Amino acid sequence: MTQTLLTSDDLKQQIKCVSHEIRNHLSICDMYSQIIRKTLEKEGISTPSIQNAIDCIQQSIKIIGTNLLDLKSINSSAIQILDFEKTVKKGIEMSKAYVEDKNIEYEVLIKNTQNIEIDENRFLSCFINIIKNGIEAIEIKGKISIIAEVKDNFAYIKITNNGRPIPKDKQETIFDLGYTTKKTGCGIGLALCRQYLKEQNATLELIKSVKGQTTFEIRINF
Repeated sequence: MTQTLLTSDDLKQQIKCVSHEIRNHLSICDMYSQIIRKTLEKEGISTPSIQNAIDCIQQSIKIIGTNLLDLKSINSSAIQILDFEKTVKKGIEMSKAYVEDKNIEYEVLIKNTQNIEIDENRFLSCFINIIKNGIEAIEIKGKISIIAEVKDNFAYIKITNNGRPIPKDKQETIFDLGYTTKKTGCGIGLALCRQYLKEQNATLELIKSVKGQTTFEIRINF
C-alpha cells in the first residue's frame, strides 16, 4: 500500500479545515452555555456551582480558541493587564473539573495582588495544566497547595501536590519535548507551558520533588 505524503500547502489546508470544524463546535458550546445562563437568570435560579461551571466552560472555550490561533502563528500572544489574585482564583476554580471522584483538598494562600501583564488564556492553560498534573499524581486522597505572592517586582505562584514524586533521574528532563510518565501522554504539556510562559516574560521551574511534596513555581516578571 502506497502512502501519500502531505505537502506543506496540503498540511496548511488541512489545518485550516480542522480548525474551522473545531471552531464551529466551540461556537455551539458557547451559544448553549449562554442560553443556559440566560434561562437561569430569567427563571430566577441562582446556583453558584452551576454559574461557576458555565464560567469555566466559557473560559475553556477561549483557551481552546487561543490554541487554535497557535496553528496559524507562533507569535499570537494577546497581552492583557489583569489582576493577579483574580486570575489565580479563576485558574484554581477551573482546575477543579479534573478532581472527578478523588478526595482532594485545596489549600490556597494569596498573600497580596497587583496588576500583571500576561496573555490570560495562555497563562491559565499553563497554570491549570500544572495543577492537573498534580491531581493526576495523587492516587485517591491528597492535597493541592497553592501559594501566590507579589514581591520584589515578581509575581510568584507555587503549586504543590503530595502525590507520587517525579523520579530523581527524570527531574532534569521533564521539560524536554517528548518526555512523559503517562501511558497516554505525548510529552508536550510541560514543554509548551514553559515556552508559553517564556513568551510572556515568565518562567516555570520544578523546585522540589520528593516523597510527599512536588512543587512547581511560576514567576512572572513585571
